Amino acid sequence: MTGALSGIRVIEISTMITAPLAGMMLADMGAGVIKVENPEGGDPYRSFRGGQYSPHFCAYNRNKRSVVLNLRQPDGKAALEALLRTADVLLENFRPGVLARLGFDATRLAEINPRLIHCSISGFGPSGPYRDRPAYDAVAQALSGLSSLLVDAEAPRIAGPTIADNATGQYAAFGILAALMERERTGRARRVDVNMLESALAFIPDPYGYLTQMGLVSDPYLRARTSQSYVFSCSDRAMLAVHLSSREKFWMAFLEVIGRPDLAEDERYSTRSARIDNYDSLNAQLAPIFAAHPRDHWLDRFAQHDIPYAPVYNVSEVAADPQVAHLGSFFDLEHPVQGRLTAIRRPIWTDGQRDDQPCLPPPMLGEHTEEILRECGLAPSP
Repeated sequence: MTGALSGIRVIEISTMITAPLAGMMLADMGAGVIKVENPEGGDPYRSFRGGQYSPHFCAYNRNKRSVVLNLRQPDGKAALEALLRTADVLLENFRPGVLARLGFDATRLAEINPRLIHCSISGFGPSGPYRDRPAYDAVAQALSGLSSLLVDAEAPRIAGPTIADNATGQYAAFGILAALMERERTGRARRVDVNMLESALAFIPDPYGYLTQMGLVSDPYLRARTSQSYVFSCSDRAMLAVHLSSREKFWMAFLEVIGRPDLAEDERYSTRSARIDNYDSLNAQLAPIFAAHPRDHWLDRFAQHDIPYAPVYNVSEVAADPQVAHLGSFFDLEHPVQGRLTAIRRPIWTDGQRDDQPCLPPPMLGEHTEEILRECGLAPSP
């Protein structure tokens, strides 16, 4: 593989999202990532909607090789030891204590490979009253306060994508990169611990700033009021988002677009502070204006002014957007057995290009077992 992390080997023992995302991020930058899976079904995300190659699994596992090892058996443990001797990073998301019970505690890992960076991802951290609890995205969102910013208390319902899971994976990749840099400078190999609860907290610093500095308890709409963000339904039921932020020029241009310059003189809306305080009233004034015309009408008008706006797409519409198409954000991967699938490119450009991004399809369960074991000088099981 090519890329900035070419030559770095990562052994990933993981399931679901957090560690697989971290591993994929490293693989997208050129690291060689070997995914160790249980022979009995592998990563449960593989079969989330049936089969062994679900879209859930594929979304988080490109650019990796898969080896199946039974870590409860001596030959599986021996194979993992052989892999770890060749590795720079061990990435896992077992519950605290599981890896040690398998025979790979901190002391043993250091004996196997003193230069091994060990990144452990857990729900709540390696200690504390919640240490042994199971954790998934909805749990971390709820406990961190994140859910209170997304859920309507009058009609409570979980909605939207995984956030705590994805933030945790990103923070884990960040921690691993820092540990790799330190090891290059000092030779010291660190243990990196990342947990879902703190990752979710770190992902939403604004609400805690409001609380500690202003005494404001955030609700699902505080950020929208403060940032003067709106979403409107047009006559064709298509939606449009506008983010006016704090610059007065955006507000004045917005009024010109909608043909309501008189609102600038209304004391309820004449200042940004007033518009924040009267957000609901202003939204009620604006909604019928947008509902009178189709979205294309408004897109044409907004295009003539310097205002932050965008159509609200569903996911089937995004790839056709001119800017998305220009960036080449989506690309195809081809697996010799599973066929073609669409992936999203890493959002990082280097020197104006990202042509060196590896483009290997997600692996089938155990697809590279023989190849990887032979690299380690081990004979595959009969």
